[in-house]
Amino acid sequence: MTRVLTDSLKARYDALQAQREQEWSPAQLAGNARQRQTLVDRLDPAAVAQPGDRLAPLTLDTVEGGALTLDALTANGTAVLIFFRFAGCPACNIALPYYAETLWPELRERGIPLVAVSPQPPTLLGEIKLRHSLPFEVATDRDNALARALGISFEPDDRPSPPPAGWIGEAIGTNSWELPQPAVLAIGPGRTVQWLQVSPDWLDRPEAEEILARLDS
Repeated sequence: MTRVLTDSLKARYDALQAQREQEWSPAQLAGNARQRQTLVDRLDPAAVAQPGDRLAPLTLDTVEGGALTLDALTANGTAVLIFFRFAGCPACNIALPYYAETLWPELRERGIPLVAVSPQPPTLLGEIKLRHSLPFEVATDRDNALARALGISFEPDDRPSPPPAGWIGEAIGTNSWELPQPAVLAIGPGRTVQWLQVSPDWLDRPEAEEILARLDS
């Protein structure tokens, strides 16, 4: 199956950034860029999960109230997991519909499951699936257990104690500063990591063609 992509993920993020440059103050723009650059600078590719690593038999909670084990997901071969931050994240609300349009049809044809994963509880996380009518599973990684095992979770440097009203853990319902960096994981039978692509800059995530090319290789 061949698809012609007329609106890349990069183009969608460029449009978001252009809108922010019109609406945000210079201080807001600088702060956002600084946060993303800090994560880029900190990423150590050797410190995240590597091909061949075996993961623990973890379970993800679906927003519909079901459960997905890594063993069940990979029973027939490769599965792809898309890690995102939370349902209200603007960049995630661009990425997931994009993958639904461009990546999911190809994976479905190949019989490869696709799951979008966030630490946010199912009761709050479900809104992003409903908002975009996402055709693939959306599931909760409780306490960032899987993200932590992959080495992709992080906490911001600035963590006031006690946290202020509306802090990230309160806003997304986790009561924690910890979030996953956006990432794409291909995992095979035996819960074996095939490859992991981490995007510390949440406005620079892989295009569908890149993901499919890595699966092909």
